[in-house]
Amino acid sequence: MTGQLDLTGAPSFPRLLGQEKACRLLERSLVSDRLAHAYLFRGPDGVGKRLFAERLAARVNCADPAGLEPCGRCGSCRKFLSSNQPDFQVISPEKGTIKIDRIRAMSRSLGFPPYESRVRVILIEDIHTMRAAAANSLLKTLEEPPAQNLLILTADGGRELLDTICSRCQVLPFFSLSLPQTVAILQKELPELGAEEAGLLARLAEGSPGRALRLHRADLLELRSEVLQLLMDPAMSLDNASGRVLLVAERMSALGDELLSLFALLRLWFRDLLAPDVGGSSVVIQGSVPISALARESLKHWNSRDLFARLQAVDRAEQELARQCNRTLVCEILLFHLLQ
Repeated sequence: MTGQLDLTGAPSFPRLLGQEKACRLLERSLVSDRLAHAYLFRGPDGVGKRLFAERLAARVNCADPAGLEPCGRCGSCRKFLSSNQPDFQVISPEKGTIKIDRIRAMSRSLGFPPYESRVRVILIEDIHTMRAAAANSLLKTLEEPPAQNLLILTADGGRELLDTICSRCQVLPFFSLSLPQTVAILQKELPELGAEEAGLLARLAEGSPGRALRLHRADLLELRSEVLQLLMDPAMSLDNASGRVLLVAERMSALGDELLSLFALLRLWFRDLLAPDVGGSSVVIQGSVPISALARESLKHWNSRDLFARLQAVDRAEQELARQCNRTLVCEILLFHLLQ
């Protein structure tokens, strides 16, 4: 093992990058045929917990595995790849929580043998969203798990869980991926994404490819580009920018919860502009692509004090959002401050 669990028996089984410790623990269990009755995959959102669970589900019921890899050809693998495997079930939060009725129904179903596989695999996502009643109901199942069933639970590493649930599962820790790993996943999932865009999303997502993909779907980089064009346009001033500022602010406000991510991208941009010159030349690193001296000239000759003031303006905008101020008004005020 090289720290990458490669369960790619077929092209449809993607590789799971990173998660070296989880890979080692799972490899040991599979090789020795000593899988636990329940696993808890605990770590940040979007780092591969569900993908890992799906590959494990495919592997344990594969008719012809090669080491850690499902073959991708047997009946179980084909059904799994087409989302028709009756012995793999997923329970996800509904309206922000996992209902106790879902847990009770799952517990009842475990009393029956799997439909056609050696092992029934149940994936319960985001168990930190369960209320106490649902968690206690799940605890009863974990205490006396029926044979031929494998439970995989996932949870955010920063959220509190019942110690009794953790103690009845084998915990596999998941961690944020490195920047190169995140970029590699983004470029594989989104071949049209350029190197600069992939690098920016990876930096913003802080090692969570899943979060980076969600940010891409929100067209965050496109809106960031529109904001930067507004700031870098030498013809823009407080006297003539009102109409354009109002339009851009409206688009920013429409981002909803992802508006904070746009603020983070703007903060990265200003911080990169504050980076020291490379090799004594007027080149500033922006994402993974340098900004030329000519481009810098269009930034209205902002000095370090000006850039710090704009960083503080972004910070104030975040604080105003936290106080539930009007989102559109916050964006308008921020843009006018940045244009000063």
